[in-house]
Amino acid sequence: MTIPDYPTLFWISAILALLLVGIGKAGFGGGVGLVATPLMALTIPVADAAALLLPLLIIMDMFSIYHYYGEYDRTSIRLLLPAAIVGIAIGGLFFGYFSHNERIMRVGIGVVALLFVLYQLGKAVIVGALTGSRPPAWLGMLLGGMAGFTSTLAHAGGPPVAIYLIPQRLPRQTFVGTTVVLFTLINLIKLIPYGYLGLLRVGNLTTILILAPICFLGVRLGIFLNGKVNETWFNRVVYTLLFLTGLELVSGQSLLGLLQNF
Repeated sequence: MTIPDYPTLFWISAILALLLVGIGKAGFGGGVGLVATPLMALTIPVADAAALLLPLLIIMDMFSIYHYYGEYDRTSIRLLLPAAIVGIAIGGLFFGYFSHNERIMRVGIGVVALLFVLYQLGKAVIVGALTGSRPPAWLGMLLGGMAGFTSTLAHAGGPPVAIYLIPQRLPRQTFVGTTVVLFTLINLIKLIPYGYLGLLRVGNLTTILILAPICFLGVRLGIFLNGKVNETWFNRVVYTLLFLTGLELVSGQSLLGLLQNF
C-alpha cells in the first residue's frame, strides 16, 4: 500500500479537522463539522477535500450512531429528512456545475464558513424568538432542504438543523442523537450524487484507511467530553479557526499574508 503523496500540511489539517469534527459530532451535536472542508481545502482542491471527507464522515457516523441509537427525536427526523433529500439533489446539481472552477469553489466554501461564524454570533437572536416550542412544519422543511444542500456542497448541514432543534429544548442526549441519526442518513444518501459526479475514487482508499483511526479517536473523545467540557469554549476555538480559514479561502492569501496586512 503506497502512502499518497500529499503535502505535510494536508495531513496536519486533515487530522486537526477530523478530531474537531469527531468531538463536535459525537459530543455536542453542533455545526462544527463545517470546519473540515475549509481546512482541507487550504491544501488540496475543494472537490478532492469534499470527496475524501464523505467516507470519513460516514465512518464517524457509524461510530457515533452505535452510542446514540435510540436516543433521537423521531418527529424531527421524519420532517427534516425528506426535505434534506431534495436539498441533496439540488446541491449535487450545483456541485457539478461549479466543480470545474476551483476559484469559485474556494470562494464559495470560504463565504459559507464566514456566514456560519456570523450565524453563531447572532444565533441567540435568530433562535431566541422560537425558544420553547417546536418550529412550524414549513420552517422545518425549509431548514431540512437547506441542510441537505449545504451538506452536499461543503458538509455544512449542521446550522439549519440546529436552528430547528434548539428551540425544542430537547435533552442533551436526544439533541445530539437526533443530529447523529439525521446526518448518518444524509451522508449515506450523498453517496449517490458524489458517485454520479465521479468524486468517489478508488485512489482515495489508502488515504481514508490512514485517517480512519482519527475518526474513531475524535468520536470517542466527543462521547467522553459530552457534559464534561464547556461547550462554549470548545466552539469559540473552532469558530475562530473557521473564521481565519474562511478569510484565507475568500482572499486567496495565506494566513501569514493576511496578518501582515492588518
